[in-house]
Amino acid sequence: MNKVKSLLKPKPNPSEQLREWQRRLRHECRNMERQIRDIQKEENAVHKTIREAAKRNDMATAKALAKEIVMSRKVVNRLHENKAQLNSISMHLGESVALARTVGHLSKSTEVMKLVNNLMKAPEMAITMHEFTKEITKAGVIEEFVDDALDTALDSEDIEEETEEEVERVLSEIAGETAAQLPEAVRKERTKVAAQRASVSQEEAIAEGADNEEELEALRARLAQVRS
Repeated sequence: MNKVKSLLKPKPNPSEQLREWQRRLRHECRNMERQIRDIQKEENAVHKTIREAAKRNDMATAKALAKEIVMSRKVVNRLHENKAQLNSISMHLGESVALARTVGHLSKSTEVMKLVNNLMKAPEMAITMHEFTKEITKAGVIEEFVDDALDTALDSEDIEEETEEEVERVLSEIAGETAAQLPEAVRKERTKVAAQRASVSQEEAIAEGADNEEELEALRARLAQVRS
């Protein structure tokens, strides 16, 4: 009986399919915009902590947070790229539907195929695009292809190794003269994870280190959350 109902159910026309696809693509774009705002808001909050750490010569904390900011900015750049590609997909789908009104059926689009393939490689888009790809493949917009891209995206590193230069650039940008004025010997020493707390008692040093570590981990956790 269900099979009969399915056969009798009218197939959606290309215009209806396009409206639904574009609605979902716009929804994904809005989600990305919101995530970008959240990341940038959290980054601004971390700036103050980096400046404070630099002032007290705690370059280990400042550098660790600068590295988190480097990672966050890479995510933001990727989100902007993903959003641009989603908008391109929406535009090319519109062109395919316009052509379908003339020829009577949806034609395959190599441009959509290429954009979808790129987005499948983006870790934050892989699952969403996997589902979307099934629908537009069924509708005849793209060729069916093997889902290796999904496995690669989910198994690959989320962000490539940050370079020392990028971290130093962020430190210079945020801490400015404070970081630059530190003697080179002090800067190197502070980045090795703190063995020197000369004028403080051992108990105070341990307590201070624990507080700094907790603050650092809390900030890292917040940045990781808005990036995910």
